[in-house]
Amino acid sequence: MSTVVTVVIVAPPVPSDRLQLKQLRSGACASRTRLTRLTRLESKKAQQPTGSHPFSGSKAYSPNSNSFPFHFAHTMPPAGDAGYAPPPRRLVFAFYLTGHGFGHATRAIEVVRHLIAAGHEVHVATAVPEFVFTAELRSPGLHIRRVILDCGAVQTDALTVDPLASLEKYRQTAVVPRESILRTEAEWLTSIKADLVISDVVPVACRVAADVGIPSVCIGNFSWDYIYAEYIVASGDHHRSIVWQIAEDYSHCDILLRLPGYCPMPAFRDVTDVPLVVRGLRRSRSEVRKELGIEANAKVVVFNFGGQPAGWNLKQEWLPDGWICLVCGASDCQEVPPNFIKLAKDAYTPDVMAASDCMLGKIGYGTASEALAYKLPFIFVRRDYFNEEPFLRNLLEHYESSIEMTRKDFLNGHWKPYLLRALTLQPCYDGPTNGGEVAARILQDTAVGKKCIPDKFNGARRLQDAIVLGYQLQRSPGRDIAIPDWYSLSETEVGACPISENIKTKESIESCFEDIEILHGDLQGLPDTMAFLKSLSELNQNKLKSHEKQPRERIAASVLFDWEEEMYIARAPGRLDVMGGIADYSGSLVLQLPLREACHVAVQRNHPSNQKLWEHTQARQLENGGMEPVVQIVSFGSELSNRSPTFDMNLSDLMDGDKPISYERAREYFCRNPSQKWAAYVAGTILVLMTELDVKFTDSMSILVSSDVPEGKGVSSSASVEVATMASIAAAYGLNIAPRDLALLCQKVENHVVGAPCGVMDQMTSACGEANKLLAMVCQPAEVKELVAIPTHMRFWGLDSGIRHSVGGGDYGSVRVGTYMGRKMIKCAASNLASESSISDAPVQSNDYKQNALDLLKSEASLEYLCNIPPHRYEAVYAKDIPEVMTGDAFLEKYGDHDDTVTAIDPKRSYSVKAPTRHPIYENFRVETFKALLEAANSDEQLSALGELMYQCHYSYNACGLGSDGTDRLVNMVQEMHHRKMSQGESPSLFGAKITGGGSGGSVCVIGKNCPKSSEEIVEIQQRYKAATGYLPILFDGSSPGAGKFGYLKIRRRPSSPIAAQ
Repeated sequence: MSTVVTVVIVAPPVPSDRLQLKQLRSGACASRTRLTRLTRLESKKAQQPTGSHPFSGSKAYSPNSNSFPFHFAHTMPPAGDAGYAPPPRRLVFAFYLTGHGFGHATRAIEVVRHLIAAGHEVHVATAVPEFVFTAELRSPGLHIRRVILDCGAVQTDALTVDPLASLEKYRQTAVVPRESILRTEAEWLTSIKADLVISDVVPVACRVAADVGIPSVCIGNFSWDYIYAEYIVASGDHHRSIVWQIAEDYSHCDILLRLPGYCPMPAFRDVTDVPLVVRGLRRSRSEVRKELGIEANAKVVVFNFGGQPAGWNLKQEWLPDGWICLVCGASDCQEVPPNFIKLAKDAYTPDVMAASDCMLGKIGYGTASEALAYKLPFIFVRRDYFNEEPFLRNLLEHYESSIEMTRKDFLNGHWKPYLLRALTLQPCYDGPTNGGEVAARILQDTAVGKKCIPDKFNGARRLQDAIVLGYQLQRSPGRDIAIPDWYSLSETEVGACPISENIKTKESIESCFEDIEILHGDLQGLPDTMAFLKSLSELNQNKLKSHEKQPRERIAASVLFDWEEEMYIARAPGRLDVMGGIADYSGSLVLQLPLREACHVAVQRNHPSNQKLWEHTQARQLENGGMEPVVQIVSFGSELSNRSPTFDMNLSDLMDGDKPISYERAREYFCRNPSQKWAAYVAGTILVLMTELDVKFTDSMSILVSSDVPEGKGVSSSASVEVATMASIAAAYGLNIAPRDLALLCQKVENHVVGAPCGVMDQMTSACGEANKLLAMVCQPAEVKELVAIPTHMRFWGLDSGIRHSVGGGDYGSVRVGTYMGRKMIKCAASNLASESSISDAPVQSNDYKQNALDLLKSEASLEYLCNIPPHRYEAVYAKDIPEVMTGDAFLEKYGDHDDTVTAIDPKRSYSVKAPTRHPIYENFRVETFKALLEAANSDEQLSALGELMYQCHYSYNACGLGSDGTDRLVNMVQEMHHRKMSQGESPSLFGAKITGGGSGGSVCVIGKNCPKSSEEIVEIQQRYKAATGYLPILFDGSSPGAGKFGYLKIRRRPSSPIAAQ
């Protein structure tokens, strides 16, 4: 995870304009642009003409009004009041509007409409097509200028964003030509004599306004620094400077007019909340239906997925009998069935929505706000990497306005149960919808120098936003929900709504699952297992209904199990890579520590006729005309990554006739829906058991996954899910699988179903590890040598860098390819040398020597694991012939293939070969030495030697291209701490550190003395890292048993318990 979470730099409050003007004139400040701006403001105030108040026909909001929480320093009363102040002159507004989506444009139109009605002039600079404005507004006071200053999000389809492509496009659009943009826009603002810059939410507009000396106001429910920060976490760490620049641009904004359903936006100094900005109705429901030829009592759903072309093949049978679907944004060539009506491109959407009974679409500000305003039930399909969606979704759900349709059911046409369920919703939003009018008034006030009274909570709110932004980006799945309970608003505020969050205490955990009977297994005193049982105990529908709000994952889980039947629970920990790392797939010895953090999985099997099904799953079963086995999965914590929290499939989806489908087909199946791709780690275990062990699954399965192992930290979150899932399924079906074999099967899940080219050490540690012992394993393919007790005088910690790691990433895969290239080169070189040696007539010391040398070359010619070559042999015979870099096509032409079943060579790519080949050969030697040193005498020399081996490993990773700024910084801090102690003549407490796992971010492992001083120094490093990057590293400290040692729990509800009684 990237350090970009610190985009939340809090700028100091800015004094009022008059105070700054006084300071400027007294020489206290020397900013020429600020002086120009303030002098202009003072001049404008003196030149204000008289006339009627532009908003005299609308309701005025005074500081004492209870209608809205907006307090103005210069609240303007209606015309005719004794305190009426002369209205401003005709003002010029420059409105910068992002080209991303029409939702921004629809709300901008409402604001512009009120400004023009007040007699002002508005220049809109945007990439949005001109007809979007001119179709609704025709006025000589409106000017449209086409310009592209940002790019929003690059979508691969109507439901999916490409994070890396979005960052790349923003760099080309706004970063590369930045100087030209600043110069051009400054000239334009000067030429139109703009009084105020408005931005929704183009970052650079705020900076340009500050440069020219014009005030600026942003309008929005999100800002691009928050959106792009998540993209960087996902796939674009090298673009993190983009987020810093965007946040800095926003910091020049005078006021943020914050809309309901907002995301954290801490870059803004002052925030004023405004109501929903909603377009008004033009025609009645009956008029719209009459024009479209729809009967008054017909059920109508509006199909609204924005302007993104999708080309979906809509079918008549997808709708219940008698229903009509109104399709917005359909292409001219798209054919629709007779019960679908294709609307004109310029159809006025609010009228269409008000004439409908529900809406099916994707969540955006425009659709969400208008659905709330017109109390229209909203069936939404989740979008990937639309990071504002959880907040808008939260707003919709708070007012009982929405239900989610899974993407699978959407694409397969299983719409009926959702449409019928939507009719039972009772949307209850009764708040204000005149945000356009309120925003226009604030903009006019700001343009003439009037200031809204600063909210006394602005500083606290800004800090709250900063914390939540960091919270979102540092999240660890399974631990917390998407929006923390304390990120909520007072009764008078409009915006995100609270989600209840239970605070767990040890005392409550220990006494909370008395209604659960443990039929088999032992809790082993593990607090996280107790917490998981508590979570199960709370999945009581009556209790859930008593809460005002519950996450969808818990609601789905509450109806997942039949509480009268047995359930099976397995537990598998994450792991800390002490030594070995990526050398595992080259056959190295590795030393791995199972972590305290673990994943729990609960499984229940039922006959299909007894399976409790979600409504949409049941409807699909009925449509298919039978009761076939179904897999239903709930993943706690999925909301944190804006992934779908549920997944369901028919077991027949994994079959091709009477045989399991291929791994390649399975990988394609799970990749079809990115928001549910996570299910491959879980459901993939079923396919592997079917394929490798010929297991026949005839029952349905309900699976609940709850993991405390954070994703992207390099501590094997995926392996813990796979191992816990397979172990619980094995227990439920009476499969006796040894821990080692289970680990190898789980590796197949990750390699072949998920498609990540990892070694086996992660799964082996999760399955075979023991608490407080290092698993010593030779990965050829997976032979546990022993469990090495950690000497009592030493200790290991993990520190997360905040930079997201993924074994599915390009760096890891390309290094593995380079390693296998090097192995192939060595094998070919050995084969050639063996051939030359066998026919050579050169004199040798003896025939035995010649035979031994020949046998050695032959064994190296058939080399299976690179680590079987000792370093001296590699340096003496092969190192000189291994190239630093080689292109894929050159390698394929010379060597054919690299003989790796889980990676492929890209002919057009260049691969580093020498460093990836050298690393596992030397790493295996380092690990063997490390293991031997663990048994040496307790001394600083022992710890220093162990630390040196870890440092060598770390820099070898870097040579392979698997380092990162964050992990380097943490390792350097450990070194600095060590050297500082040595220079002061003190005995050091920390002795070494290294990057772990697959590298390219993730965590580092630190070795030190087992004493209070070392723990203090770890905390000091955490704080120093936070001070430098803004990110507080997660600390991994402690160990727990692997899945094999834990076994499994078989539980059921006691007959007298509330759920069993139901």
